[in-house]
Amino acid sequence: MRFSSTVAALIGAAALSLTASLPASAAEIRAFEQKAFTAAQTAGKPIVVDITASWCPTCAKQKPIIQSLADSDKFKDMTIFTVDFDRQKDVVRALGATQQSTLIAYRGTKETRRSIGDTKASSIEQLFQSAKTN
Repeated sequence: MRFSSTVAALIGAAALSLTASLPASAAEIRAFEQKAFTAAQTAGKPIVVDITASWCPTCAKQKPIIQSLADSDKFKDMTIFTVDFDRQKDVVRALGATQQSTLIAYRGTKETRRSIGDTKASSIEQLFQSAKTN
């Protein structure tokens, strides 16, 4: 009995270390921080900024679409920054946004596409794709 629990523990540890070494297969979604955003731009990464509000029904419709795209291998190298429309007004202004449910795509420092209030999966995917190809 003791031997089998030791073997099970070793197998579990090996499996954990193996999965920890596998490359990430999802985009990084993180709260907007100017330093991290600037670093991603400087590195030339594909970026999407999601300006959202907890009370916004359009934002709620966008969220599962954005999550699905983030989970896709197609966008695994993307960084998605979320901006709280109500709490980060300085960032909202700096990005030239006027309302929540705004999505802005960048390839490095170049803005490639912007949308407001879009809830169509296909056009949101096109916005994501613009950050990769432009």
